Amino acid sequence: MAVLPVFIESIKCGFPSPADGHQEELDLDDFLIRNPNATFLLRASGESMVGVGIFDGDLLVVDRAEPIVPGRIVVARIYDEFTCKRLVRHNDAWWLKAENPGFKPFPMPEDSEIFGVVIRNIHDLLS
Repeated sequence: MAVLPVFIESIKCGFPSPADGHQEELDLDDFLIRNPNATFLLRASGESMVGVGIFDGDLLVVDRAEPIVPGRIVVARIYDEFTCKRLVRHNDAWWLKAENPGFKPFPMPEDSEIFGVVIRNIHDLLS
């Protein structure tokens, strides 16, 4: 990936103020990726995770080296297909929960696996 300039000052999302113009460099690989050898990019599809800001077409940064713990957004492989959901613990079992009230949580099938943890979501604001 490219190394891009980044202003040192944070940007206010309210009333604008003039920037001092101080810059440093930011390597997007270092910012987006924690474990390069265990990181994959997957494209989101559908509306089940809109409640956490993951929309159809977003690019998900998935890290297979991150710990699998309840509450994390994960990518699971179920019946040879990937799904992105929040991992929850319910009655001593692992469940996958959508972040859209129109979708019901469901228990993970025995032959499914957690592929990795979603650590970043790249969302195109122009689409």
